[in-house]
Amino acid sequence: MKLNNLILAGLLTMVSLQSAANETDLLQEVKISAASQEADIKNNQIIFNGPVEVTQGSIKILADELRAFTKENSSGKILVATGKPATYTQVMENGRPASASANEIRYELSTRTLTLIGNATLEQEGSQVTGNQIRYNIEQQQLIAESTGSDRVITIIQPENYQDNSNSQPQEQPKQEQ
Repeated sequence: MKLNNLILAGLLTMVSLQSAANETDLLQEVKISAASQEADIKNNQIIFNGPVEVTQGSIKILADELRAFTKENSSGKILVATGKPATYTQVMENGRPASASANEIRYELSTRTLTLIGNATLEQEGSQVTGNQIRYNIEQQQLIAESTGSDRVITIIQPENYQDNSNSQPQEQPKQEQ
């Protein structure tokens, strides 16, 4: 039962990536559908073999494999979803989807850190960050995106994200005399 609580806690924390995450998702049941499941009780590890689909409210994680375990000599719980790519999606409170994808989506509960490794992408409202690795500390709301070699971190920000949320109208520019 502890391992199921570990999985649930990790999945619930993953949804808190954005402050505008849909809080009602946290009240929904977690359903994990997989082709098979293996539990290594002695080593405190459970593996769901895929395709794997995890759902909770509007949250959906798709992966080839999902592992939940504790590091040796540590109390730090870790969830790892792998795929080509593994994906995470959620409908935010504003009704718009947010998504992440990578070859590996790793969540460390003790540090509340989500790490996307290999072809990593985070996207919300058309804005996007891509790189070889993206690390996001949920509690501190800090994001670090990195690439290796000649690859570059790419950030695309849509203009609407810069707009003021107030209903103020843009001021009309005075006409120049000719």
